[in-house]
Amino acid sequence: MPNMDLKRQQMPVQAPEKRICNYEEVTLGYTPEQAAAEAQRCLNCRNMPCVSGCPVQVQIPAFIRLLASGDTEGAYRKIIETNALPAVCGRVCPQENQCEKLCVRGIKGEPVAIGRLERYVADMHSVNVQETLKAPEKKDKPAVAVVGSGPAGLACAGELVRRGWRVTVFEALHQAGGVLVYGIPEFRLPKSIVQHEIDALKAQGVEIRTNVVIGRSITVDELLQQGYEAVFLGTGAGLPKFMGIPGEGAIGVYSANEFLTRINLMHAAKENSDTPVQRGQRVAVVGGGNVAMDAARCAKRLGADVTIVYRRTRAELPARAEEVEHAMEEGIIFRFLTNPTEVLRDERGAACGLRCLRMELGEPDASGRRRPVEVPGSEHDIEADCVIMALGTSPNPLIRDTTNGLETQRWGGIIAEEETGKTSRESVYAGGDAVTGAATVILAMGAGRQAARAIDEAYQSRMEKNNAGD
Repeated sequence: MPNMDLKRQQMPVQAPEKRICNYEEVTLGYTPEQAAAEAQRCLNCRNMPCVSGCPVQVQIPAFIRLLASGDTEGAYRKIIETNALPAVCGRVCPQENQCEKLCVRGIKGEPVAIGRLERYVADMHSVNVQETLKAPEKKDKPAVAVVGSGPAGLACAGELVRRGWRVTVFEALHQAGGVLVYGIPEFRLPKSIVQHEIDALKAQGVEIRTNVVIGRSITVDELLQQGYEAVFLGTGAGLPKFMGIPGEGAIGVYSANEFLTRINLMHAAKENSDTPVQRGQRVAVVGGGNVAMDAARCAKRLGADVTIVYRRTRAELPARAEEVEHAMEEGIIFRFLTNPTEVLRDERGAACGLRCLRMELGEPDASGRRRPVEVPGSEHDIEADCVIMALGTSPNPLIRDTTNGLETQRWGGIIAEEETGKTSRESVYAGGDAVTGAATVILAMGAGRQAARAIDEAYQSRMEKNNAGD
């Protein structure tokens, strides 16, 4: 019989006063008893609306049914039929806006905690199963080059190798994982989790080459000339945006991209780090997305008093509700309806504050959100010796500038078919943030998986035509 509790099982978390002093994971995961009780809340709907809300089409009722029956490993194997990174997605996907948003249990009460159950299943596999999944015995298809080892690239590689392709992933940095390792903090996504998922792909036959900058070390055209059947571009969006206001060049002003990369990838929070980061006493973070929350919470762990400055209200914050709640619990101050107009500098040229205007919401803009409008005469200053701009990112132009015939948007995004990832170049596919601009991990994974299927189908079709011609 289903568990008809209206409320989901609560996830245990570290206490705020403890967690701001460490980088250990904040959410602690379900116990076996909690996972079993939550799995019993699933109604196993015939129409499975939750699956339609998942960008990688995880068979959600099926894996939860296996979990509820006590077959945790069977549940894991059901998930990885379509999701190459379940432990990652269970932690960072915005399930509340995707699968859980469509859960029938959410009509009356809270939806089933699908993401938490996915995390539990993946974690139990990691703890209890020593053997790794092996590559398909028969790799009878050519090689594909995947550029970028972030969510889109890893998902594409995982789907291709499962279909019998030989796959090489090229990563510009010294460590694989893309935004999963340089962008998302340890306390939200432990790097050991990411490495475990990457090791699982390697065990299936995916080769990963780090310290290779495509467009500099070797070009896309050269990859094709070397015999790769296709190239998938999953290079993400790592070029930071700034406001263009006076004083942004001051000492102590960071992009969130640089600030988080220094902490997450270069270990700047450790004493005597080779790549240090400024430990401000008063830090202002400009922006309202998940990246802003990550930067603010990292600054808090460095000992700063932190303020998030956002030009709309809490209702318009694009960050996940859970991340906002965690930030508030940790003592981070939010200044809503506030917009910076200048970074103030001292006699050394270092940041010493933000000059801001108060805002009010007017008519909706192109995004559908009400447009912030300045309140005349509302200028005021906020003290800050470190300012972090978390205003979004765009794709690096290196691939565009070194790949002949590759069409891009004016803002830098690669133009690709939504269903297949095909670009204007023959045999070149793209997906994830390199196409859409900064978005979510799971959407990038969905795009990578779609491109892999398109690559495979194009090859199969070509082989069939060749055989018919014989």
